[in-house]
Amino acid sequence: MTSFRKTALVGGILYLVTFIGSIPAALLVLPATDPGYVASTGADQQVTLGLVLELVNVFALIGCGIAFFSVIRREHEGLAVGYLATRTFEGVTITIGVLSLLALVTLRQEGAASGEATSLVPVGSALVAVRQWAMMIGPNMAGFNALMLGTALYRARLVPRALPALGIIGAPILITFVVGTILGLTGPGTLFHGIAVAPFFIWELVLGLWLTFKGFNENSRIGLAERARLAEQSAAVPSQSAVAAKAGAA
Repeated sequence: MTSFRKTALVGGILYLVTFIGSIPAALLVLPATDPGYVASTGADQQVTLGLVLELVNVFALIGCGIAFFSVIRREHEGLAVGYLATRTFEGVTITIGVLSLLALVTLRQEGAASGEATSLVPVGSALVAVRQWAMMIGPNMAGFNALMLGTALYRARLVPRALPALGIIGAPILITFVVGTILGLTGPGTLFHGIAVAPFFIWELVLGLWLTFKGFNENSRIGLAERARLAEQSAAVPSQSAVAAKAGAA
């Protein structure tokens, strides 16, 4: 397996790990998204397990940026840096949401121990609001991710062009949804939300599966250059061995 194929495999698996981490996590932390959670009986173990899975998601998505950097930069260094930067921003923002719910769990436990849980509801509501905005802005960086990674994959023909085209076309829609939510014009659970998110769910899932089982296109410009580089290395090894043998004989 060449390094070119290994990069695709690692990146594809990491994309799939983001699904494995984020979807169960969203279900597990659901009780803590209630502003009144701090005054409830709580489901702390369930919530903290979900937050651990979200951290797995964070490391996986940043790993995607690192894994693809060396390949994307062969097409365009700016796109490679941009993709890594947006992935890192996404991970940091999601981590802020994780920290807010960890703080909420601690606050609930302290309130239960002191018997003053009701007075902590406003603080708990603020932490939940931080979490909601972190999850609105962080994961929806997928729009910018698609513009960077999708453009590079499309131009270099590293995967079938229909895949990155889906992300590139959907990017302005998702970005518009996020801006509209910030301005109070739309929000989660609306029809616009479903329309904005659907292309990215398909694009990232199919991309992860494609790279895991098929890899990058070996006949692309970058793929052919990689094969030529490996061929040169293979040809250089016998030459070096022959020189060493002659030197030994002398």
